[in-house]
Amino acid sequence: MSSSGPVTANGGTLTNRWSVAVAGVIMQIALGAVYAWSVFRIPLTKAFGWTITEVTFTFTLSILVLGFASFIGGLWMRKVGPRKVAITAGIFYGAGIFLSSFSGGHLWWLYFSYGLLGGIGLGLGYIVPVATLVKWFPDKRGMITGLAVAGFGAGALITAPIATRLIVSVGVLKTFAILGIGYFIAVTVSALFMKDPPPGYVPPGWTPSAAEQRQRAAQDFTLRHALSTWQWYALWALLFLNTSAGISIISQAAPMAQEITGVSAATAAGMVGIISIANGAGRFLWAWFSDLVGRRWVFLAMFLIQAVIFRVMPHATTFSTFTTLAFIVLLCYGGGFGTMPAFAADYFGTKDVGSIYGLMLTAWGFAAVLGPTLIATIRQRTGAYSEALTVISFIVLVAAVIPLIIHPPTSGAAPARTREPSPRAA
Repeated sequence: MSSSGPVTANGGTLTNRWSVAVAGVIMQIALGAVYAWSVFRIPLTKAFGWTITEVTFTFTLSILVLGFASFIGGLWMRKVGPRKVAITAGIFYGAGIFLSSFSGGHLWWLYFSYGLLGGIGLGLGYIVPVATLVKWFPDKRGMITGLAVAGFGAGALITAPIATRLIVSVGVLKTFAILGIGYFIAVTVSALFMKDPPPGYVPPGWTPSAAEQRQRAAQDFTLRHALSTWQWYALWALLFLNTSAGISIISQAAPMAQEITGVSAATAAGMVGIISIANGAGRFLWAWFSDLVGRRWVFLAMFLIQAVIFRVMPHATTFSTFTTLAFIVLLCYGGGFGTMPAFAADYFGTKDVGSIYGLMLTAWGFAAVLGPTLIATIRQRTGAYSEALTVISFIVLVAAVIPLIIHPPTSGAAPARTREPSPRAA
């Protein structure tokens, strides 16, 4: 393909953009290993007597920190470029997981190492491929951001079986040490490929449409000007509500399957691996589809689909039906992460998308607190999941109003001249 080889723009030879893409996916796979946290839950509770809630908070803390660290990483990228930020991410992430090997009997150290240090590395690293690749692939904006974050969703599929075998052979603490070294190598080596294209870069063989040419000519939004528009907060809300719905299922999938369908714990645990495939696949499929039909129509479809699924899920008494419904919810959960970076770039441009979308990722951190807390609290109060699922169904149905009313920022929002929206933004 002509667009995959070295190309020239303003006289210089550029990096093969697909090598940047491959490195970005590898980096995201290593970072996405955080989704395999559940494999550590039982070994840690048995070894040190910690409760399930105490151990699970490590994961919640790391995701909460991720959101704020992504914003810091996006701001920092503007000054030093993506490579230094990504290398720093590898150091924090690898060191955080490695230092978790010294947490035996000290829960606070686990929170500090895996939750805080690891979460900082996660956030700094997550934003780099997303913000970098959207600049290299203006012709495939949704597809490429979906591909990048699909790696994050698939990280648990690769890490979970490896970590499980290591725990059996060397123990849970030494597993942290081994994985920490592996993550450090994977992220820092991938970081060496991270670089921005030159200003005005256009892939060879691609001719932007008239609307896309106007968009490229328009001035990009700064973070400050993006925050002065209501559209930024609407996009934040879309990501927050979609993530809250999906992560509520992730947090309760196994016990919910046991309660509703009556299957064994072992069978329910197997379902977790199945639906994790949807988390990765949805990030790519919905994002790719958004290039064809538009970002807001994708979010409208995801909310309406989930509204129906959460309403009927309490009545899915067969395991196959329940697994199918949960699979679709996780497709939509991943779809939000795959589509939103391109959505933000459509509305606010690519120059400062690292900080603009990085701050938007705080929605992920808050959703990681709200979603699991909401469903667990209602379940504990009512003694069943049916009412909790009905409440979530109502929330996502109301959320479907947002993609119906949102539109690109209008005249006067940008710091200079008016930005013209991408045709895919509508």
